[in-house]
Amino acid sequence: MPYVIINKTRYIGTASPSSLNVETNVVSISPQSDDYVVEGYIDLSQLQTGDYVTIREYIALDGTNYYTYITASYAAPVADPIIRFHSKTLPYNAAYKVTVTQTAGTLRSFPYSFILMNLGLI
Repeated sequence: MPYVIINKTRYIGTASPSSLNVETNVVSISPQSDDYVVEGYIDLSQLQTGDYVTIREYIALDGTNYYTYITASYAAPVADPIIRFHSKTLPYNAAYKVTVTQTAGTLRSFPYSFILMNLGLI
């Protein structure tokens, strides 16, 4: 069965942790009316020497109980500061989120851009 993207939603903004060691939502996507694809980027270019962050990507296949998909930690300076979240095709009842936790240094802000693409049948 061929699929098409029936609509898309952009999530663009800046994640700004309020204090060290506090997990801050970057993007949080609820279950959808049909299967969907999500992908995006976070910019870590504002990190300076002494800054450390942890990025987590979560999936809740049942729409409620999140489990860690990937955890990655970065120490500044970051040679390639744009972090790419590759496309994930998720069932309609799944939920998705990405968080950032700054664990050391001066608090920074992290620009991000994600795209949610809802699928439909031709």
